[in-house]
Amino acid sequence: MKIAFVLFNGVTFLDFVGFYDVIYRLNLFPGGQETTWDICGLTEEVTDELGMRVKVNRLAPDLSGYDLLFVPGGMGTRKLKDDPAFVDWLGTARDVPYKVSVCTGSLLLGAAGFLRERKATTHPNAYGLLEPYCREVVRTRIVKDGNVITGGGVATSIDMGIYLTEMFAGKEAAEQVKRQIDYPYQAESIVVVNQ
Repeated sequence: MKIAFVLFNGVTFLDFVGFYDVIYRLNLFPGGQETTWDICGLTEEVTDELGMRVKVNRLAPDLSGYDLLFVPGGMGTRKLKDDPAFVDWLGTARDVPYKVSVCTGSLLLGAAGFLRERKATTHPNAYGLLEPYCREVVRTRIVKDGNVITGGGVATSIDMGIYLTEMFAGKEAAEQVKRQIDYPYQAESIVVVNQ
């Protein structure tokens, strides 16, 4: 599996790092041992909301060659959802098998048209911002509607990583990751709309 992590100025790095730290562990399990990733962006370096900087290793790639697109949130999403260049670039992921977001990253998936006629979630403070982009905003931690999976607030990034680990590598793999990171995962707040 090849993952595209989309980063941008104004990202909340915990949205990204929480998911990244869990999902890279797919390489420890059968079915996930060929997992690779790129950190993608439209600028060579991105700065989070607090001033931390990270370099991207793929500058504006065509996202269609990936198996999973991951879009974190952050205050930068409020501007980017209305930025035609960013939204068009994100739209190159149209045929990517899995589109995943955490927090207000769902606003960007929505702006690119990926949430049309789907149920989705986001950070509780952004439910109103998400409404124009999806069929229904579900007030829960994770919503899986077909191949689009959206997560709630910042700390949901860890939940999302564990959820996808179970999806791709099985329940025992997810349990092993939970033990490795000493995390009391709560699976009951996941809504699956369509398999």
